[in-house]
Amino acid sequence: MLEDTHNDRVEVTIHDFKGYPLALQERLRGANGCVWALGISQTAVPREEYIHITKEIDLEAAQAFQHLREGASDGFNFVYVSGEGATSTPGPCTPLFGRIKGETEARLIDIQSQASNLRLLMVRPAHVDSKGHAAIAPYIPQPTVSLHAANVVLGPVLRSFLTSYNSPTAPLGELLAGLATGTWQDRLSGPGVENRGRTTIISNVGFRRLMGLS
Repeated sequence: MLEDTHNDRVEVTIHDFKGYPLALQERLRGANGCVWALGISQTAVPREEYIHITKEIDLEAAQAFQHLREGASDGFNFVYVSGEGATSTPGPCTPLFGRIKGETEARLIDIQSQASNLRLLMVRPAHVDSKGHAAIAPYIPQPTVSLHAANVVLGPVLRSFLTSYNSPTAPLGELLAGLATGTWQDRLSGPGVENRGRTTIISNVGFRRLMGLS
């Protein structure tokens, strides 16, 4: 997808997320922020691989990126795409994704508390809905039979009646990009937005309100 943009502003493409050498960090130095949306369905891979993709790689990135704006008056905006259901106090019925996303959020907050140059923004979308978003259609993986069936049945219901659980991809992408560049900094308040010092958590209700969807 990135290569297809043919945008000369794209200077660095990373294929290995296991580490961030100093030479790479130097090329990224001065960046305003990033949208960290790396993830996979908990049903698509074994448990350990899911934890590695959803938690360990994310924390490695935050640790490395906290240094990219050292000496600047503002911090690096690390926008973490979490999910509705993420919790740091899981119960017996909490699914794996909610537990691991919650653990990742908690660890990111720990990292941020010790990094004066890191601003943490966590967004919790619900049903990520790409219907009608032609620009990304060629890059969406083919869903499993069960997931496709669920989307066919639940998609119209969520779009029409349970809108607070629906997350259209076009406005979601617009919000995420704006958070990374800092253009939303003075508007992050109100229902669905929780500010904890330099950490902001935006629920799906908050996302929809900010984008004028509800």
